[in-house]
Formats: sequence, structure tokens, C-alpha cells
Amino acid sequence: MSRYIAITDIHGELDKLESVLSKLETRPDDIFVFMGDYIDRGSKSKEVVDRVIEQANYNKCIYLIGSHEYAMMRAKTDEYYGWLFDNYGGRATAKSYGGYDNIMKIHGDFYRSLNFYYLTDKYLFVHAGINPEYDLEDQNEVDLVYIRGKFIYSKHNLPQKIIFGHTEFDEPYIDEGKIGIDLGCGKYPNAHLCALILDENGKEEFIYS
Repeated sequence: MSRYIAITDIHGELDKLESVLSKLETRPDDIFVFMGDYIDRGSKSKEVVDRVIEQANYNKCIYLIGSHEYAMMRAKTDEYYGWLFDNYGGRATAKSYGGYDNIMKIHGDFYRSLNFYYLTDKYLFVHAGINPEYDLEDQNEVDLVYIRGKFIYSKHNLPQKIIFGHTEFDEPYIDEGKIGIDLGCGKYPNAHLCALILDENGKEEFIYS
């Protein structure tokens, strides 16, 4: 059985991503699950996306959409998401691409291919979480990338453990049904990027930038 390596909320911080990747003793059968928010805030959004795409040369990679990609992809056609993207740090993203119009020209295929979640026998990987009032197949996509407290502080009915990001904590959030691994990378200068390794025996190991 392969190990899963989950990473989320990189936010343009290429150096922290490289730091985490350099500390992982990867195996060829490891499966990386990148859980969104590759962009904004930090100065190297384009380079972060290049790097996570490059990882597919070495391991199977799953790429999920985060709230920042969700807003960015709607920014031109929806005033609310345009405001969100700008407020999120979209100018730094546009600068890293050499202009807003270059974002989709360069990485449009990648952004359009992002999934909302990845489900295995043991785990559900998702950017923000799920609405505990609904079955997985009935989830609203906005909840999958934006939900916070209603998910985090409630029990869910899935047999899988949920691995999520989006809401930052000082250290990984762990309860019996979920693990949150957003530690504020890109939002706070001294915040770490965290990778979660889930091995075939259910062991959970955290690697920090």
C-alpha cells in the first residue's frame, strides 16, 4: 500500500515548499495530494505551481482546488470573486505571472483540472472540509473550498478521516475524525508549511519547513 503525503496552503512560498520536499524521504510509490491554495500572498505563485506539477515526474500526484484558485478563476466574471481575489493577494500572483492575463495562458490547463476532493478507503482529502449536514455527493462546491467552523467543530458521518487545510492553526489540528494541516504559510512570516505523511499502517507524521 502506498503512503499519502498531503500538502496544502502553500500560498506562493516556494522556499518553504522546497524546504518541506527536501526533508521528505520519498518512495516511488508515494502519492502526493496537494490540497489547494498554491497562489496569492507569497511572491512565487507561478513557481509554486511549476514545482507541484514537476513533482508528477517522480510520484503520482493528486491536485485539489483551494479557495484562492476558486476565486481567481471567477475574478473576471464575478465582481464578488474579483474583490476576493484582489483582497487575497491576487496582485502578487499576477506579478509572478507577468500580468493577470498570463495566469490562465500559462497554467490554465492545470487550474481547470483541479478536483474538489480525493477519496480513498481511509481518507477524504479536501481543501476546507464538508458540510456535516449533507452526504458527500450532495456537497456544495463552495463549502468544499470555504467552510470552516461548522465543519471543524462538528462530527461528520463519513467512515474516512478527513484531511483538510484552509483554516490555519498554530499546530496541526487533530481530532478523531479529521486532521487540519494549514499552519498559516504565506499569511504569517514565521509560519511553517506542513506536510502530513500517512503510511500504510495508519501512522501520521508531520514534516515542517
